[in-house]
Amino acid sequence: MLGVLGRKLAKFLSDEKHVRNASPPTEPALLARVLRPGDVLLIEGHSHVATAIKYLTQSTWSHAALYVGDHPDLPADSPRPHAFIEADLMAGVRLTGLDHYARYHSRICRPIGLTGEDEKALIAYAISRIGHKYDTKNVIDLMRYLLPTPPVPTSWRRRMIAFGSGDPTRAICSTLIAQAFQAISYPVLPLVTTVPAARPGCADCVEEILQIRHYSLFVPRDFDVSPYFKIVKPSLGNVFDHHRLKWSDQTNTRSSSASPELNAA
Repeated sequence: MLGVLGRKLAKFLSDEKHVRNASPPTEPALLARVLRPGDVLLIEGHSHVATAIKYLTQSTWSHAALYVGDHPDLPADSPRPHAFIEADLMAGVRLTGLDHYARYHSRICRPIGLTGEDEKALIAYAISRIGHKYDTKNVIDLMRYLLPTPPVPTSWRRRMIAFGSGDPTRAICSTLIAQAFQAISYPVLPLVTTVPAARPGCADCVEEILQIRHYSLFVPRDFDVSPYFKIVKPSLGNVFDHHRLKWSDQTNTRSSSASPELNAA
């Protein structure tokens, strides 16, 4: 009975809402031009659960997917040549194609310094998780998203997202990707402490010690603010020349009708 109730609740939370003044979607053709295996694609979703996640994290991003491209170890029916691995509330960990994100505003976060072996291990980990599902029987876990803006203190918001059954096979999007990067010892947003460095002639020298943050505490925005991921803007893939932009006649009219004082300025 809890399973049936949980699936209905998960479906409601996953349903898309109409959002006024939503950010324009990112063109799939532009994404395809610049994506590389290992990139993390952040999504600005419009579902009920997306609204809650964006509020709790104070961020534009509510979802994350790992780009794996045309990897040889993917199943034959994979959406090639541009495949992603994501964790969906209803379907669990699954493969999706580029068209799946065509309606959304998105951002590419690229890990810096991955070797070929790192990339293989990262994607192999994510592929091995395909088929894992979220525990929809945990109704209390799902109910926390029914309020779009839950009245909780700022310090509790990250842990509110992490709250759950704790079963490692029940994946959430950012948790899945954080685990994949932790599997290759790649930092996303670790806790950093400084300790004195034993260096001759340098009494004030310190060194940074990275402490792994538990994977359940990661949220999509962490890949955006991480100092180890580069933001890639698809529209700037080639040399950008603002002189080639075409402005509407209305904009030109406004510019030409400005006051002489403004034009002189």
